[in-house]
Amino acid sequence: MAAVMMVTVMQILDMTIANVALPHMQSSLGATMDTVSWILTSYIIATVMTIPLVGWVSDKLGSRTTFLYAVGGFLIASALCGAATSLTQMVFFRVLQGACAAFIGPMSQTILFDINRPSKQASAMSMMGMVVMIAPITGPMLGGILTDTLSWRWVFYVNLPIGIPTLIILAWLLPSRPIVPRRLDRFGFIVLAVALVSMQLMLDRGQHKDWFDSWEIIIELIIALSAIWIFLIHSRSTANPLFPSGLLKDKNFLGGLTIMLILGLANVAIASVLPTMFQHLFGYSTIDTGLLLMPRGLGIMISMFIAKRLMQHMDLRYLMSAGYLICAAALAMMVTWSLEMDSGPILSSGFIQGLGLGLLFTPATMAAFSTLPQQFRPDGSSLLNLVRNIGGSFGISAIFTLISRNSQISHADLSSHITPYSLPGIDPLTAAARLGDTGTAALQLVDLEIQRQASMIAYLDNFYAMAILLLLISILPLLLKPIHLNNRATN
Repeated sequence: MAAVMMVTVMQILDMTIANVALPHMQSSLGATMDTVSWILTSYIIATVMTIPLVGWVSDKLGSRTTFLYAVGGFLIASALCGAATSLTQMVFFRVLQGACAAFIGPMSQTILFDINRPSKQASAMSMMGMVVMIAPITGPMLGGILTDTLSWRWVFYVNLPIGIPTLIILAWLLPSRPIVPRRLDRFGFIVLAVALVSMQLMLDRGQHKDWFDSWEIIIELIIALSAIWIFLIHSRSTANPLFPSGLLKDKNFLGGLTIMLILGLANVAIASVLPTMFQHLFGYSTIDTGLLLMPRGLGIMISMFIAKRLMQHMDLRYLMSAGYLICAAALAMMVTWSLEMDSGPILSSGFIQGLGLGLLFTPATMAAFSTLPQQFRPDGSSLLNLVRNIGGSFGISAIFTLISRNSQISHADLSSHITPYSLPGIDPLTAAARLGDTGTAALQLVDLEIQRQASMIAYLDNFYAMAILLLLISILPLLLKPIHLNNRATN
């Protein structure tokens, strides 16, 4: 379990740890602002494209062989990324790293279910949940520290001292599932891969291309929707679908997929936007930003420990609804933030939000697998991870787009009030013209403050919208069938 957890930490950290090092990579690899983003995009695309293959490869090669090859490939790719000397090399090695990472998340989940008896599976999922929820928060801080103290290459090299001992332990102790003869639905995989890649490109490039004012984004959307439709029709009509038909007939599993989609949206989107807010608007350093996010992780750890106990006695649906309500309450607290406040409201709301998130991951995972046959676990885990990643991508794109557009609207609204009528006795433009360069600098300072206030308004608007969304979503778990782990353990 310790080895599996360390591999999971390593894989999830790599989703966010490289973000803060991009400016350093840009100058070192000779990239531009537009092309350097492919270091992140290539990893994500390779991951979402490969995840649907996890179940088939695990059945074909055996879970032990699959996991060991994935971990070994991930470590080799990490070393190659750290040694890359050009953008082309970096993107190629990141694709290899992302393809290996696609196996690690779902297989880790499957292994933890397999090596624990039913009464201990909730505890195992709680431990994994702490990693999945906390690692994206600590990634940017760790990446900033490594980049500032060593170099950007250590963002990738850091995986080696963690991963090599872990790989040795896995090779020594890891059991295997039996090999199951199974044909690959090649057409279904290709169509789904086209859909996922098109959708990911649309989400990653939409804001840069001004969304549907760009033909590239429109074409990517059409391709994604068409490919998803073809995949759904093909899966219903073929005798050998990419995902077993019994998997998608389980209502609790489908409900768990939906909850994971929204969890990815809420957790990953907020985890991505808060560091930017703290550093750009409040002026905190990278390390201070990491410290401000620590109460969120502490709240997750505490509530997951509590949830592990409560799941033995309560219907899981109530825990998930409570988690959404607590997250909505934390976001409502964040709506009251101001640029003049100290760190107290950040710490308190982050801790409360962590409490809510901790009540979501483990119950949602256990709900999804509560009635799922054992042979479907690798495919189920891959689908859960895929949906959570898609939710995170949607959340990041949506929240950054809304922040950008709301900032422009708020800037125009605030600027309209800087007139001779709102400043009695002073004409700002005339006064600036008389003062020459000093007046021009003064106007620029005023504009910077207006931009700062406008950005804050945009962030608060997003917090308000997400609070309402999670409040409405809180009734969704109640639509599932009652789920009691004590009955499952007895069976």
